[in-house]
Amino acid sequence: MGLALDEQRDTDEVYNVDGYTFLVEKSLNQTAAPIQIDGNQFGFKVNSQLNLSQGADSGCSSCSTC
Repeated sequence: MGLALDEQRDTDEVYNVDGYTFLVEKSLNQTAAPIQIDGNQFGFKVNSQLNLSQGADSGCSSCSTC
């Protein structure tokens, strides 16, 4: 998982943390929760419960928001 700039949609969960606004698509949030975002002087690191090694048919090949 990673971060990208995006516009808010009706299908997003919105989180405001320390002056940052994070958007997560509701269906992704249900699959990946909990999602943890840590920041430092080099950028952000995203951790979640999303298992990207479930097989060749899973992952970003079926979506356009990766």
